[in-house]
Amino acid sequence: MTRALLIFLAAAGMLGAQDGPPPPMRPNRPPMERVFRPGPPGRWWTDPALIQRLGLTTDQQKRIDTLFQQNRLKLIDLSAGVQKEEAILEPLLEADRPDESQVLAQIDRIAQARAELEKANARMLLGFRGVLTLEQWKKLQAEEPPRRGPERH
Repeated sequence: MTRALLIFLAAAGMLGAQDGPPPPMRPNRPPMERVFRPGPPGRWWTDPALIQRLGLTTDQQKRIDTLFQQNRLKLIDLSAGVQKEEAILEPLLEADRPDESQVLAQIDRIAQARAELEKANARMLLGFRGVLTLEQWKKLQAEEPPRRGPERH
């Protein structure tokens, strides 16, 4: 059972590492970002069509961009921290006889790093929410993110 868990964690970590560092707002959104449902990924507040649909003012765009810039470096650092902790786990799992206590302790460090990233991202999204009116927020929530890959029916 423990071996199966270790193999699963190693595979999941390797798959995540192949994508490179995730940007703060990505299509494969973390749980809190899905809760806030901020609409399309990326810098949506600079998209002219979306600005018009939401009725965003120039002041709102500037305030959201300021929040984004204030949080961007921290999110990049926290994302790198998650990758670093995952990289530390890899050789522990590759050992002929992985030390279960070391592996589990490292998994705890990864979970903590991910939690810090999630909280920082949620704080930023909550800040975005505070800039928008209720009507704008509801419109933004209704926006569908662009589909990638084959469509599923």
